[in-house]
Amino acid sequence: MGRLHRFPDHRFVGRRDLMIVYDCDDQTQLRDLEASVRDLDLERKDLLQSFAPDDQPEAANRGFRPAGSAEGGP
Repeated sequence: MGRLHRFPDHRFVGRRDLMIVYDCDDQTQLRDLEASVRDLDLERKDLLQSFAPDDQPEAANRGFRPAGSAEGGP
C-alpha cells in the first residue's frame, strides 16, 4: 500500500484545514490526499497530522471525520 513520503508509517493522515482524515490504504483516498498535498501545498503550510495510535477512532477523538463521509467529505 502507498503512503505519503512524510508519513511513511502512518495509515491515517488528517487535513487540519478541513478536519478530515484519510485512510492511506484506500487508493482513492490516498490519491485525493496526494493531489491536495501537491495542489494546496499542505506540507509547507503544516496542515497535515498523523495520529497515535494510528487508527480512525483516535482521529475521531481529535475531531476529524472520515474522508468521503456523509457529513461533508471532499
